[in-house]
Amino acid sequence: MHGDGGSSSCVILLAGFTAPATSWRYQISSLIQAGHCVIAVDLPGHGTAPAMPHGTTMQTRAELVHVLIEKLDLQGAAIIGGSMGGNTIWSYIDTYGTGRLRAAVVVDQTPRMLNAPEWAYGFYGYDQDAVDTFFADGIPLTGHGTPIWKRGMRLVRLLTPMGRVDRELSSPELALLNDHAKCDWRSTIRSCDLPVLFVAGSDSEFWPSAHAAAAAALAPNGASIVVPRAGHATNMERPHSVNKAVAGFLDSAS
Repeated sequence: MHGDGGSSSCVILLAGFTAPATSWRYQISSLIQAGHCVIAVDLPGHGTAPAMPHGTTMQTRAELVHVLIEKLDLQGAAIIGGSMGGNTIWSYIDTYGTGRLRAAVVVDQTPRMLNAPEWAYGFYGYDQDAVDTFFADGIPLTGHGTPIWKRGMRLVRLLTPMGRVDRELSSPELALLNDHAKCDWRSTIRSCDLPVLFVAGSDSEFWPSAHAAAAAALAPNGASIVVPRAGHATNMERPHSVNKAVAGFLDSAS
């Protein structure tokens, strides 16, 4: 935990699938300078936390976030999630509501990864025919986005907090990925009474950037931005743009 603000100015940061809390390193200092108390979380399987146990699901992740919020007795906290961390927010809200939150930010995560006739913003190539096999061995390459070796300083900013990004996934991690891929959080977004900002990377490797506007259109109080020349790790590749958008959003949600 960083910063000296009260719980009403706390910001909870949830990293993406297996990513460490240090993936938020470019946001933490910006948020502290704005007067927020920052809680960057390593859930099991992330960063310095123990390995992910068998049976971990999106519901498990919601329960862990709930325990954190209750233990710290947070009231009126903002919550920011990147990738799977974004949909962890919806899993938490779906079970526990929004009573302890004041705002949410989702960074490059579609609320439904499975493509369908009425939802064209899922993971590239993932449809009903492959629903049980698509993520069986990990996260497939899609051929979309800027090749990682062509990202220049974007790659440096990504690897500095992340270290290796190509390790083999464990059985519990693969099971969680499969559970995550099958979830549909659109109804939760429709009933959410929080201000929500959806951020997309224009060159995301995983899904069309239009997912952000489509998700924001579902929310009673939703907004969206697309960060130019950014891949899926939008907050690391283009931290200045993300920090500026988040700061303005949190100010308006006060």
